[in-house]
Amino acid sequence: MTTPTPLTQDELKALVGQAALRYVVPGDIVGVGTGSTVNKFIDALASIKSQVRGAVSSSVASTERLRAIGIPVFDANEVEQLGVYIDGADEIDGLGYMVKGGGAALTREKIVASLARQFVCIADESKRVETLGRFPLPVEVIPMAAAHIARRFATLGGQARLRLKDGQPLVTDNGQHILDVTGLHVTDPLAMESEINQWPGVLTVGIFAHQKAQVCLLGTAQGVQTLTY
Repeated sequence: MTTPTPLTQDELKALVGQAALRYVVPGDIVGVGTGSTVNKFIDALASIKSQVRGAVSSSVASTERLRAIGIPVFDANEVEQLGVYIDGADEIDGLGYMVKGGGAALTREKIVASLARQFVCIADESKRVETLGRFPLPVEVIPMAAAHIARRFATLGGQARLRLKDGQPLVTDNGQHILDVTGLHVTDPLAMESEINQWPGVLTVGIFAHQKAQVCLLGTAQGVQTLTY
């Protein structure tokens, strides 16, 4: 008897991207996130694009990908509410709290998530954690405040580093910079998100607790596992 070949991470992402289609209501505008797993969802969305009124996207990259398959993209200001927002995560815990921002789109992701009645997270099982903090916490900051915010994280036991691209500070779609903070154990995501949001110069912290997931479609060796919170 031959042992089945384990699915690759890429194949797991494709599985959850396909599974997310069942949360798309025909005729609705769907909220679409950013990242490699979401790209698989966008690819799957092409198969039902005639049923989709359009999308609100959290990044320039996702907007371009959606338009390339013929799905209209609306500005967030044109939409009062979305039925569902579908996005990945860098980490997700047992309560649906997440760390996001590895793709530098955290601010727009949080805005689109706040418009949606339901957040469906799509991820492979490597993203499931007991306590948030293993993945460096992304924080989008106004550049003049970066050093000051880094010092504040140091008082919490965190080490903040400016994210670089081609040797220069990465510039987000919003024209800001990203700090990646290691050494944190986020045992109270709601409280930590609320606290860091108040620091002058912080645009968005990548803790998604106030905009948590209600559902996670987790790609595992046994197939797609549906977790609800």
